Amino acid sequence: MNIDDAVKSFPKRSPDAHKGDLGHVLVIAGSFGYTGAAYLTAQAVALSGSGLVTLAVGRGILPILAVKLTEVMVCPFFETRDSSLSLLAEKDLIAFSQKCDVLAIGPGISQNKETQGLVRDLVSKVELPIVLDADGINACVGHTGIFKDAKSKLVLTPHEGEMARIIGLDVKDISQNRKDVALKFANEYNTVLVLKGHNTVVASPTGDLYENQTGNSGMATGGTGDILTGMIASFIGQGAEPFTAAVLGVYFHGLAGDMALRSKGTLGLIATDVLNKLPEVLKALG
Repeated sequence: MNIDDAVKSFPKRSPDAHKGDLGHVLVIAGSFGYTGAAYLTAQAVALSGSGLVTLAVGRGILPILAVKLTEVMVCPFFETRDSSLSLLAEKDLIAFSQKCDVLAIGPGISQNKETQGLVRDLVSKVELPIVLDADGINACVGHTGIFKDAKSKLVLTPHEGEMARIIGLDVKDISQNRKDVALKFANEYNTVLVLKGHNTVVASPTGDLYENQTGNSGMATGGTGDILTGMIASFIGQGAEPFTAAVLGVYFHGLAGDMALRSKGTLGLIATDVLNKLPEVLKALG
């Protein structure tokens, strides 16, 4: 797939559309010390065109995120001592997800063992599309069989280090064989695989491959990956197929980074600079 084909296949918004037509994304993210990741993901969903966005967090960090996010509904759930989401939240999260169209799981969610168990249970039980990132991916190391058995359409967005942990290879081996690694994993585990890095690679379970050409080294800073997660989830919620959503996500994410680079330079670029450019670059979809 090339980017022109991806843009053409993106569902067009009806002139009489209302917010219920444009996707409700449930973001499951954040913990003590990592509220920024939850904020960036949820705000990216909102800025990418979703009609409704709910952020599910532990009760202890809700006040922080409720102040930072105006257009996003921030909902509290049972938490661990780290203010990450607890296994006790599973029943309520699954029930709430039935009101939604897609889940984004993982940014800043922590490596608390109880929270990791919650992530695995959600991946195993939820039937909606899931975009899995960061500690959501780390939670599945040693448990990759759940990807094959998942009831949902999965999009995984690892960087090379996370990919190395998932499949047990050295980062160097992955770096030298990015396309082959992505295609093999996507096929074996029936997922869309977004292998992040220079010229991010997107692979589908059926062998489709996209190599991205946008983006720059200024984006090698904390939080930019959280934005990408939110963008992909938003596009799926609006009706795009997961592979198309991933291709569009990495392309426009990099384009926003390139636009931010022109005004901020490489060293001064931070994740919110990329976030703030989303409305401008996404005009091509609207």
